[in-house]
Amino acid sequence: MSNENQVCVFCKRNQNEVPLVQLAYLQNVYWICPQHIPVLIHDPSKLGGSLPGAEKMQAG
Repeated sequence: MSNENQVCVFCKRNQNEVPLVQLAYLQNVYWICPQHIPVLIHDPSKLGGSLPGAEKMQAG
């Protein structure tokens, strides 16, 4: 995966703008910035359209 594809699944900022954390899901690699990890944990449905199946995920 090239650096151009390494953007936060929520805000679309890249590693030159924010730190990114790698996320493995459904045998793919995604990236999320620390600011939006709480979205992934508490309201993953907000990632619908960016992360496959996120709209069906339950909050943790």
